[in-house]
Amino acid sequence: MSSVFIHNFGCRVNQAEAFDWADSLAEAGFSVVKDWRQAELVVVNSCALTSRAESDVRQFLRRLSREAPRARVVLTGCLVEKNPKELRDYSNIVSIILNSAKDRLPEEVIKLLGGRTAAAVEKKAYRSRALIKVQDGCDSRCTFCIIPYLRGPSRSWPVEKIIQKVRRAASLGYEEFVLAGIHLCAYGQDLNPKSSLVELLKEVVALPEVHLLRLSSLDPRLMPDELLELLAAEKKICPHFHLSLQHASPSVLRKMGRKSTPEEYRALLQFLKEKRPEASLGADIIVGFPGEREEDYQYLKDFLSESPLTYFHVFSFSPRKGTPAASWPMVDEKIKKVRSEELRKISREKNFCFKSSFSGQVLPAVVIRKDKEQAELLTANYIKVKAPASYEIRPRQLVKIRITKVSSYSVEGEIA
Repeated sequence: MSSVFIHNFGCRVNQAEAFDWADSLAEAGFSVVKDWRQAELVVVNSCALTSRAESDVRQFLRRLSREAPRARVVLTGCLVEKNPKELRDYSNIVSIILNSAKDRLPEEVIKLLGGRTAAAVEKKAYRSRALIKVQDGCDSRCTFCIIPYLRGPSRSWPVEKIIQKVRRAASLGYEEFVLAGIHLCAYGQDLNPKSSLVELLKEVVALPEVHLLRLSSLDPRLMPDELLELLAAEKKICPHFHLSLQHASPSVLRKMGRKSTPEEYRALLQFLKEKRPEASLGADIIVGFPGEREEDYQYLKDFLSESPLTYFHVFSFSPRKGTPAASWPMVDEKIKKVRSEELRKISREKNFCFKSSFSGQVLPAVVIRKDKEQAELLTANYIKVKAPASYEIRPRQLVKIRITKVSSYSVEGEIA
């Protein structure tokens, strides 16, 4: 039986695409394996959000050429859109698929492996949670972001198709579902008739098969009161909200082309904290944006320290060729490094305090993985917990876990 390995870089949307591909390939009679060394064909879903992401993709491609020279490679994703000619230099790449043609990737892989087989394949879970792609592309034009140029305009999947995907995943034993989109809050605005993320969420949470529903990154500029009220009231929606803030300084936000203010951020975060006090609140933050002065950085640092955010992902500004900000005067790399480390330290401290506050409490959690020695679970409010493998639990199962020990490096628990 031919085997395939799918390697993802970057965002949750890439992960959701791979989730679909794995299902289609299993349907066609192929084995989707967990180790690329065992694969006859490797699918690489690339990322070009930052220079570091591009470097990681190229490093993996070189490793494949070196350590698995016989494995054929199908390459897709945002780096393909950015540098298609350069990537053809890797000898074991047999097919390059643009983002606009990702829907046909399974058929391309099936053709390369000799066509569909008659053999039935046992359905193995590709991941522990079902990732459902509901939207792609972006109509915004932030001055630093290349993704709209690589992914195209915002495109939403009809509600009926999404419900069908959720039900199929539920039939395979999934109990947590993650809705993913490049610009998730813009869901439905391109449909005819128009829809919205609120309408989609109401349809999905009404399904009895859905026990937990998690959302990927949310844009604070597109969160109307109706959406906020739903996030606050609907208990099936995980109390875990990740927001694309990017910065807090008013002058930096203007240069980024983001029509938002720190006051609006504060009000949004305070609302979520008040209505869902158990919620994990995260954010994406860019440090060292062109023109970021010391006072801009201090404003951002104070904002993050005083906010109810429980963690934040900190990125040093990475110029993307073709975007306006790429041609602007850069902040010194040493300054960016110092600022980034300071903010990451604050994030670690806030996250430790958040997790410690749940010591002794019982939380709903999905089993992420389990081996002979240990199980790993993810709580609804985004805390990874380790537990003894002796419990009778299985991956994808929704259970109750009691937090018994919290350290700087891990959280331990026991099945309640």
